[in-house]
Amino acid sequence: MTTPHGVELSSFPLGGNALVFGASGGIGHALVDQLRRSAAFVQVVTFSRNSEPAVDLQDEASLARAAKHASDVGDIRLVIDATGFLHDAIQQPEKTWREIEPIKLARSFALNSVGPALIMKHVLPRLPRRGKSVFATLSARVGSIGDNQIGGWYSYRASKAALNQFVRTAAIELRRQSSDSICVALHPGTVDTPLSAPFRKHGLDIQSPSTAAERLLKVINQLRPDDSGGFLDYKGETVLW
Repeated sequence: MTTPHGVELSSFPLGGNALVFGASGGIGHALVDQLRRSAAFVQVVTFSRNSEPAVDLQDEASLARAAKHASDVGDIRLVIDATGFLHDAIQQPEKTWREIEPIKLARSFALNSVGPALIMKHVLPRLPRRGKSVFATLSARVGSIGDNQIGGWYSYRASKAALNQFVRTAAIELRRQSSDSICVALHPGTVDTPLSAPFRKHGLDIQSPSTAAERLLKVINQLRPDDSGGFLDYKGETVLW
C-alpha cells in the first residue's frame, strides 16, 4: 500500500532508523526519497562517496566507520545496499569468454560482492536482537545460475551469484543472533538508470527509479523471518539460485 506519505512500512517496530548505501545512485536516491516520506523510521541515514562519513566499497575502514556512525545515531532497523557495478567508460559486460580479463573480473567482484559482504560484516552485528530488522542488497536476475539461458556478462553474472551466496551464508549466522532479523537479496527489475541504459531491449518492463523503489519497499515490508537467506524479485517472487 502506498499512502501520500510514501510506502507503508508498518511491519517494522517504531523508533528505528533506516540506512541506504549507494544513496546517490538512481535507485538509491529514489529509495531515500520514499523512506523519508514514510513514518516508519525516525531517520534515514545515507551513505555514498560524497556522504559524511563517505564510503568506498574498496575501503573496508570507510564501511566500518559508516556502520559505527549509523549505530551511534540509533537502532538500525533497515539497511538497503543499493550499490552495484555493470559498466563504465573502461569496462563493458563480456559478450564472450575471449573478453575475460583478470583485472576487470577482480573489479566486478570487488564492487558487486566483496564490498557488499564487508557492509554485512560491519552492519549485521549491529542489528537489534529483537523485533524485525532487515538487510537487503540489490542483486540481479542475471546472477541466477538456474535462470542463465543466454550466457555472456561473465563478470557481472558471477559477481552477483557470489553476492547471493554471501547473503545466504550471512542469513544463517544472523539467525543465531536474532530470529527476527532478515537478510535477503532483491532483484529490482530493469530500471531507467545509467546502469541499464545501454542494454535495454524493446518489450521490457522498464520502471522509473521511483516505481522500482516503491515495489522494493513493498516487498521488504512483507518479509518474514522465514524469507531470510532468500533471493526475491520486485514482485516478491523467489528467483532461482
